[in-house]
Amino acid sequence: MKRFVVAALGGTLAGILATTQIAGPLIAQETTRSSSVYEQLDLFGDIFERIRAQYVEEVDEADLIEAAINGMLTSLDPHSSYLSPDDASQMRLQTRGEFGGLGIEVTQEEGFVKVVSPIDGTPASEAGVEAGDFITHVDGESVLGLTLDQAVDLMRGPVGSEIIITIAREGEAEPFDVSIIRDTIKLTAVRGRTEGETLVMRVTTFNDQTYPNLKDGIAKEIEKAGGIDKVNGLVLDLRNNPGGLLTQAIRVSDAFLEKGEIVSTRGREATDGERYNAQPGDLIDGKPLVVLINGGSASASEIVAGALQDHRRAIVVGTKSFGKGSVQTVMPLRGDGAMRLTTARYYTPSGRSIQALGVSPDIVVEQPRRARDEETAEEDTRRSRSEADLRGSLNNDSLTEDEIRQIEEDRAKSEAAAKLREDDYQLAYAIDILKGLTALAPQE
Repeated sequence: MKRFVVAALGGTLAGILATTQIAGPLIAQETTRSSSVYEQLDLFGDIFERIRAQYVEEVDEADLIEAAINGMLTSLDPHSSYLSPDDASQMRLQTRGEFGGLGIEVTQEEGFVKVVSPIDGTPASEAGVEAGDFITHVDGESVLGLTLDQAVDLMRGPVGSEIIITIAREGEAEPFDVSIIRDTIKLTAVRGRTEGETLVMRVTTFNDQTYPNLKDGIAKEIEKAGGIDKVNGLVLDLRNNPGGLLTQAIRVSDAFLEKGEIVSTRGREATDGERYNAQPGDLIDGKPLVVLINGGSASASEIVAGALQDHRRAIVVGTKSFGKGSVQTVMPLRGDGAMRLTTARYYTPSGRSIQALGVSPDIVVEQPRRARDEETAEEDTRRSRSEADLRGSLNNDSLTEDEIRQIEEDRAKSEAAAKLREDDYQLAYAIDILKGLTALAPQE
């Protein structure tokens, strides 16, 4: 016992001595660093006073300070920024699912505004804005050289007013103008429907309503289908979903997982890390699951896709996601403003960061662009003619009325599937995967 105490005391003394020996240089370094910071702050104050006194036009002091704060934050990364009281209020409205605007999620790349994704059913989506588009001008004014917030301010305006944005798009020889009428954006977080025996849940954003909408939507579609036994699986469509609340991404992932890690976050300090785990319960009782993603799937969408992919709970189909693997914390400031600061990176259950890399699909499926003209449509009509279309053709007398009705129902299903494949090739591909899994599943 005495030896243990002595050893402990010896360790304490050694620590004191070591601290005494290096404290001098450390204190000197800290003093030098603090002195340098104060000198820089003095320089900032000097520049501020000279601008206020000598700039060619009178400036608003509050705007000047706000611009300096925003410049400091935006120099860190594309997602850190200062939110004025109006911006902070708008952000709070957006997380509740209703706000005014065009309906696009944007970021900044090479000085231009890049569309992360248009939101379903909004003016921007209806006008044909696509994920990956670059906005170069707003009402004829170039956005080059503006901060992201300044460019967004240009796009804001009264509901019902017109805005013309100039878009540069890959594959197009020249930029082109798009006219959009601003409107109140009411986000429907989840839309559900059934295609044949497959549930399709389209998740457009991760706001306060996402998980409740998903849970209720799945329950309603299962009831309409006649029970879970009548369902062959679910397609979770996260295409062009720009993300949103981390808490909702965790709940949506947990909706299909029985156990295991969903996501972890790691900040600057090791103690800042968090791990989020799934709780028992699966909304579709283990039925097969396909997740659809594309280049407009970002942030919270990538958390869900990555978690379900790592646990082999879902097959991920589509194209590589956006690659936003960072977490922003919104911190209230005096005067009702706020600061959005990147405070952590997030990691999928296997430990991979998708920052700048994105989630790679298990099966890469591009969404083809098709320009169908009248000549092609007429050719398809000619090709679809059959014996039954010929005048005076013989009837088939070998089948009963019930057998003929069944054949016609099966044909209608096939034609509906063909139309879906033409309208939305990626979704049709996902549904085909679930059909194949069902066909290969052992029969009880």
